[in-house]
Amino acid sequence: MKIAILGGGHGAYAAAADLAEAGHELRLWRRDAAALQSVIDAGGILLKDASGSREVPIALATPDIANALRGAELVLVPSPATAQTDIARAMAPHLVDGQVVFLPPGSFGSLVMSRTVRAAGNHAELAWAETGTLPYLARKHGAREVNVTVRAIHLPTGVYPARHSDRAVRLIRQAYPSVHACGDALSAALMNAGPVIHSPLMVMNAAPLQHFEKWDIHTEGTTPAVRAVTDRLDLERIQVREALGYGAPHYPLADHYNNDRWMYGDAHKKLQKSGDWREHIDLHSHRYIAEDTELGLAFLASVAQWAQVDAPIAQGILAIVGGFLGRDLRQGERTLASLGLAGLSRAEMRQLLHQGE
Repeated sequence: MKIAILGGGHGAYAAAADLAEAGHELRLWRRDAAALQSVIDAGGILLKDASGSREVPIALATPDIANALRGAELVLVPSPATAQTDIARAMAPHLVDGQVVFLPPGSFGSLVMSRTVRAAGNHAELAWAETGTLPYLARKHGAREVNVTVRAIHLPTGVYPARHSDRAVRLIRQAYPSVHACGDALSAALMNAGPVIHSPLMVMNAAPLQHFEKWDIHTEGTTPAVRAVTDRLDLERIQVREALGYGAPHYPLADHYNNDRWMYGDAHKKLQKSGDWREHIDLHSHRYIAEDTELGLAFLASVAQWAQVDAPIAQGILAIVGGFLGRDLRQGERTLASLGLAGLSRAEMRQLLHQGE
């Protein structure tokens, strides 16, 4: 299958190497041509995982998004939600009928990016899919080297508009057999694990994160008190899903710590052992704040309010992070109110998610 991957982060490089090694014709686009040059010169990415280290050739690495998208059946955007609007604008002139765009994860980016592309004048018949996490726990170790600690074994995926769900999920499964349908795009957005795991870790580790040059939030930063708050926040997420009629599996985050039933299987100990998550985290700019809290958690809290589900943990964490950022995160750009959806009835929301705008 011809696949375009858009982005230059950990997930993009992991996906490029992994899918190319699996036999797909892979095109990797990165806006920063200078940062991509080492991949262009070498013709591939150095992939490291439990099987060792090896060179993986890439069919095309390019800063020209038109070349990357031309003929692609699947377009993978494993970039932070903060970059989705800019990437959608760059994609807009080049997307054509029938393409599937997959956002792992999405933070309701399926609707946001679809709107952006249409506002740019492209009315191609597209399917936008999103899931609850990246397909990989991965970290780049160099300009063209990526280490994959774990691959996801469950990727619950929703599609916007949902009328394209069967076709989109069938296509994505050619790249990721672990994908399974979980309903519409709102259901998938409510599977997003990042806001649930990272937002409490940022707030409850704020002092050591600012005191130490590097801190591992998943090892010494995950204490019983942190876990208790995370479990309560995840319960709020699940209560929202149930209130809106979305069925199990909800992939409770507790499974990530306690057993092998979560999206990455039995991954927590591998994550800790890798040492890749001992890092410097800036509490004002890191994606755990900018993406997972300002966008993802604000979205979850707004959906809870719309669904009339009490979510004091989500609201409390938003208030604390808003306190040190100096702004009210309840008014963020990814809330239902900001998206113009807060006034919809549940029936109207279902219609929108199924048919599209």
